[in-house]
Amino acid sequence: MTTSDILVVQLGDGECIGRGEAQGVSYLGETLQSMFEQIAKVADRVRKGAGRDDLSEVLPAGGARNALDCALWDLEAKRSGKTIWELTGIEPRPVTTVFTIGIEATAAAMARKAAAASDYSILKIKLDDDAPLEKLAAIRAARPDAELVVDANQGWSFDLLEQVLAECLTLNVSMIEQPLPRGHDAVLRDFDSPVTLAADESCQDTAELESAASCYDMINIKLDKTGGLTEALSLARAAKSRNLKLMVGNMLGTSLAMAPSFVVAQLCDLVDIDGPLLLKYDHPNGLVYSGGKVGVFDRGFWG
Repeated sequence: MTTSDILVVQLGDGECIGRGEAQGVSYLGETLQSMFEQIAKVADRVRKGAGRDDLSEVLPAGGARNALDCALWDLEAKRSGKTIWELTGIEPRPVTTVFTIGIEATAAAMARKAAAASDYSILKIKLDDDAPLEKLAAIRAARPDAELVVDANQGWSFDLLEQVLAECLTLNVSMIEQPLPRGHDAVLRDFDSPVTLAADESCQDTAELESAASCYDMINIKLDKTGGLTEALSLARAAKSRNLKLMVGNMLGTSLAMAPSFVVAQLCDLVDIDGPLLLKYDHPNGLVYSGGKVGVFDRGFWG
């Protein structure tokens, strides 16, 4: 990937402006054009006063609803003079984000990337079925100090998962995200994994939580999947009530997409909001990253 296309929604009432950003869920067929068309269909409803609680009735979960929902949260904060923290009742604190090591053809190349990311204490390793253990071992040798989590992006079989688990324990891998394809992970219901398994593609929103909870120990919440901060917070609280671990992730994007995800991050065990670190451009007054530390954003930027 060399570019990232994003949708930005801006809502104004003549005095205040609220903004939201989304990239969409590409593996479910969402594109910039499809999200734009969804927004256009409901624009009049929003102009006539449809609020966050109405969006689930007029838009499906996905990027378009996410951008609108987050823009409505931002607008509400600015209109009311309250911060997003006051509106949600969540106490903000700085968080530590993972830094993503993308797939490379060789273990040596991935190890070099991991070594170069020495400022980051938690590395998320993207792996497919091409020499995953060789690549993990090389990264561990390059970064013996780092916490390692793996994102298999639906790229493994159950047989491969079983084969790599023992070595993952030896390499001190703390979590494996979405090892099996969405819709093909029912085999995990009776499987006792020694490493925490997280659902990403297999849990889009609260409607899919019951099924995901029977297979996974952790839920990766992404606002593009849930259709915004409103549903993301509902999913987080429902998952916590089941004693599931929580992660917040991203589909790439600028600080405008990460700010509402930072809100969800306050409820999570693992945080993945490194999207702006992978972009050439970010908002100059957006989130402040210092190594893996992410500070509480200024209310003048969002929320």
